[in-house]
Amino acid sequence: MRASSALALLLLAGAAAAAPQRIVSMNPCADAILAEVAAPRQIAGISHWSQDPRGTSMDLALARRFPRHFGTAEEVLRLAPDLVIAGAHTPGATRAALARLGVPVLLVGVPGSVAESKAEVRAIATAVGRPEAGEALVARIDRAIAAARHTGPPVPAVLRTPAGVVPGEGTLAGELMGLAGFRNAAAELGLSQWDILPVERLLLGPPVVLLADPSAALHPALGRARMPVVPFDMQLLNCGGPVIIRAAAALADARAKLE
Repeated sequence: MRASSALALLLLAGAAAAAPQRIVSMNPCADAILAEVAAPRQIAGISHWSQDPRGTSMDLALARRFPRHFGTAEEVLRLAPDLVIAGAHTPGATRAALARLGVPVLLVGVPGSVAESKAEVRAIATAVGRPEAGEALVARIDRAIAAARHTGPPVPAVLRTPAGVVPGEGTLAGELMGLAGFRNAAAELGLSQWDILPVERLLLGPPVVLLADPSAALHPALGRARMPVVPFDMQLLNCGGPVIIRAAAALADARAKLE
């Protein structure tokens, strides 16, 4: 064997040995990425949100293959992790307890763009010792975005949750809307990144298509106004990573309904 080949094999073996073997995710969005890029045997626990049909951002059957926890430091430590993936909303006391005990923690944020989400995928995949799996997921995201891209005139639209929350400019959802052929009208309605849009303000604003949750009752005033309403699964708003694949397809389908 050539010396260079032998060195490469030694480096690969060292990387494999160093890869964490008991990973615990405390963030439902990280759960969804971890399930895609880690080997199943590496996952020691995921957040309880991913096993809740009302809050999961991943396949429920897949999520239920892994132990769950409810986010306390005690529960996480019982899982004996050698890597914890925490989010911005993970309590500071929990992160401090993990740090005191020397548990490595990878902190992930809330991606505001496709590029930021792909960077997060790569960071998690690298941390678990499987960068090639991260690149494979990024390639799938790129293909989904290419398939969803709309080149015709954009349609002004507002994506509004049942609670009245609207993603504005500088959000991942807003970017995906633009790629799929919608013009996010949140800014025209005077809204910031994530803002509340009352029904009255929506009706007084410029004409738009409303992307709304099909499982929630529509306000009677919106029905009387005959505003175009297209269904959109609001659970696709929660995360990036592999959720982008489904969100891009859903937005492309919504845009096609207006042709």
